[in-house]
Amino acid sequence: MTRRLNWERDGRDWPNRASSRFVTAGGLRWHVQVQGSGPAVLLIHGTGASTHSFRDSMPILAADFTVVAPDLPGHGFTGEPMRQSGFALPSVASGIAALLRQLGLRPILAAGHSAGAAVAIRMALDGLISPEAIFSLNGALLPFPGIANGLLGPAARFLASSSLTARALTLFTGSRPSVERLIGSTGSRIDPLGMRLYARLTANAGHVHGALALMAHWDLHPLVRDLPHLTSDLILVTGSQDGMVPPAQAHRIKTLLPKAELISMKGLGHLAHEERPAEIATLLRTRVLHATAA
Repeated sequence: MTRRLNWERDGRDWPNRASSRFVTAGGLRWHVQVQGSGPAVLLIHGTGASTHSFRDSMPILAADFTVVAPDLPGHGFTGEPMRQSGFALPSVASGIAALLRQLGLRPILAAGHSAGAAVAIRMALDGLISPEAIFSLNGALLPFPGIANGLLGPAARFLASSSLTARALTLFTGSRPSVERLIGSTGSRIDPLGMRLYARLTANAGHVHGALALMAHWDLHPLVRDLPHLTSDLILVTGSQDGMVPPAQAHRIKTLLPKAELISMKGLGHLAHEERPAEIATLLRTRVLHATAA
């Protein structure tokens, strides 16, 4: 059994800790943060991150809305699925939907960062949520091109097949220089607190294993196929300096869904929502207020 993060030890100074709760839904024990009141807004982080990714934008939104942000399966303080199939995109989508039902929340807007955008869109396509709009924050919505597409899944499955692999990777990813290189590769500059929290996550074998397992079971081909059927408004927010998901991918998505809206944030990287949380929160807040006024 891979050692997971301990809430009392590793979460003692977690951002927005007072908003955290642990809820069992869909066969999984979720760590989820719920803050504020009013129309519900769902925030979904990306692979390798956690609720801390929205540490600064969440309180801003909570001034007007009920904001809900879960840790993805195997990430942060959420438990790992009993079966590896629980990391597949449809399973993650249905799991978060079960969590929302348990909480009694029906989001009017959803925002997902990177892989979290794919989760939000899958939920909408499957009729699990019906938001007025979905914000894709540097969304990872397309399969890797060429040979990488054929190799990434099997490679990640191999790495995720052993807890020893995850433990070994923490020796390389959990150090401060490694975390700084990792964050630097995203094209973003984040605050020292963010750096410390990513270091804490990547130093934990359970969290690393969860990230590897998610990548191992990620198949975006059905999502691309179904995307033209999306009825919610889709807003594609990109950072011009994104080192992980090229902004050009958003333009490709727009060819599949011409009604999608493009917003480019100049000078920002893959973690744009952590670099300028107030600006991201304002984008979301404006759209929710528009939806509730209509």
